Amino acid sequence: MTSTADFLLASYHFALPEENIAQHPLAQRDSSRLLVVDCPAGETRDHQFSDICDYLAPGDLLVVNNTRVFPARLLGRKETGGKAELLILQYPAPEPGDAGGGADGWQQAEVVGLVRSAKRPQPGGKLLFSENLFGTVRELLPDGKVRVVLHYRGDLAGLLEAHGQLPLPPYIHRGEGQSEEDRQRYQTVYAENPGAVAAPTAGLHFTPELLARIQAQGARIAQVTLHVGYGTFASVRVEDIREHAIHAEYLMVSEEAAALVNETKATGGRVWAVGTTSVRALEFAADPSGRVSARSGFCDLYIYPGFQFRVVDNLITNFHLPRSSLLFLVSALVGRERILAAYGEAVEKGYRFYSYGDAMALIARHPRG
Repeated sequence: MTSTADFLLASYHFALPEENIAQHPLAQRDSSRLLVVDCPAGETRDHQFSDICDYLAPGDLLVVNNTRVFPARLLGRKETGGKAELLILQYPAPEPGDAGGGADGWQQAEVVGLVRSAKRPQPGGKLLFSENLFGTVRELLPDGKVRVVLHYRGDLAGLLEAHGQLPLPPYIHRGEGQSEEDRQRYQTVYAENPGAVAAPTAGLHFTPELLARIQAQGARIAQVTLHVGYGTFASVRVEDIREHAIHAEYLMVSEEAAALVNETKATGGRVWAVGTTSVRALEFAADPSGRVSARSGFCDLYIYPGFQFRVVDNLITNFHLPRSSLLFLVSALVGRERILAAYGEAVEKGYRFYSYGDAMALIARHPRG
């Protein structure tokens, strides 16, 4: 049951001391803390993340998002010499007919991004990143975005790796840019398909050993892809959250993943989504009966209280920002008041919040039997 308060932005505020915002990951991924919110039992429990195995039953399915964060933050300069930074909002692809490059070896890829510089560049302006990579501003777009043509010689992915940085969230402070630690730890161990500008952070807690333990005890693992976009950090600016326009993100749900989900549901197992992105991918790919089909394309599914979940039973997630669409989603699964009470408890107990922080297991359904 929803209430009027569930649709008011002000209802999703909570106080968070600065010291609760994690700035670095722990030395061991699965040693982070885990707050279990057990809805059927009406209680919360404190665990270490590796204890998640105690809650997964034979026949359950764990669904992870295998997107990979690409080095979308390019640091360079304008032709005039001033510093410039380009944040690419979607993984670049070569322009049609240009895959082989010209006679001089130069290729092109069009991107949409955000430029940070003392003065906003105008159409025709150049952004210089290296001798083999530069950009030309093609068009100014609304909301401060720009359309840029990247000109490059060689392998674009390699150039981005060499000259780009991972776009860390704004609440992680790095005076000198990303560290080597960030390069390793701001990716899940199963990250495979490049295209995200933010990590699906609930997955950062898993290690290969922990995933092997989960499978050894009879649970299975499926992978989907949803490329987390910059819009995941977008502020909600409407008082009635139902009026918010959610950002669209590219997803791929394979035939294999769809079959595993459908078989799990048919045999009475539970579907555990790892992160809100996995939730959106699964629910977007489901028909009204809850049957999941292979899908690819842009997902603009907006989940807030009142949403009827057809696929996801339980959710492993990190702690989210106040007044954010991600907080609306987790509230839709287990209730806004329950979520805010759990967040208050986590603050009091010193849990670490956000991308490098601790995790929650939201249990809405126990195993049968």
